[in-house]
Amino acid sequence: MSSWDKLVVHGLLLAGAMAWTGVLAAGESPRYGFGSALSETEISSWDIDVGPDGAGLPPGSGTAAQGEALYLAQCAACHGEFGEGVGRYPALLGTRASLVGERTRKTVGGYWPYATTLWDYINRAMPFGNAQSLSPDQVYALTAYVLALNEIVAEDAVLDAHTLPAVRMPNRDCFVVAKGPDIKAAACMHDCAVPVKVVGRAARLDGATVGE
Repeated sequence: MSSWDKLVVHGLLLAGAMAWTGVLAAGESPRYGFGSALSETEISSWDIDVGPDGAGLPPGSGTAAQGEALYLAQCAACHGEFGEGVGRYPALLGTRASLVGERTRKTVGGYWPYATTLWDYINRAMPFGNAQSLSPDQVYALTAYVLALNEIVAEDAVLDAHTLPAVRMPNRDCFVVAKGPDIKAAACMHDCAVPVKVVGRAARLDGATVGE
């Protein structure tokens, strides 16, 4: 790069820095001239997660009887007619006994702690290749069918935004809050840094201390 090119580049950098400093001094956020504000409809299309307590569940309802035909048509090819799993696709049917041994299986009946997680996953990601194509009623019905397969709810149980969060999964109490030296109940607010003591230094091949 020639001296003239370097001068031009340095001038542009200085101008940019001065402009940025002026924005900061004025207390304004930088504006880049692209993008647009999201509409409520656009936000709602992404805001579809459901919490363990059922927060986010929409109106609707379904039973295992209603979900059976839908499951056989949309889910059985991968998960098996009785939730046993096909090939490398995961099984949905299981108990806590499936968590024992070298080849454990994290099934809905044996591992998942919240029934609402099943609704959330079906709603967001299933059926495979055609995600988010199911109505809330269909998702409730499929959730009820999978839970009934695992004998967690009765076949005639009606699941909705009120009854689904009340379903208690068999493995619910086996999840605990993680504890350890890096996990604190309250944030440290003073003297947080742990003193570091240098106990040795690397040496160069010529015998001199690094940094000399």
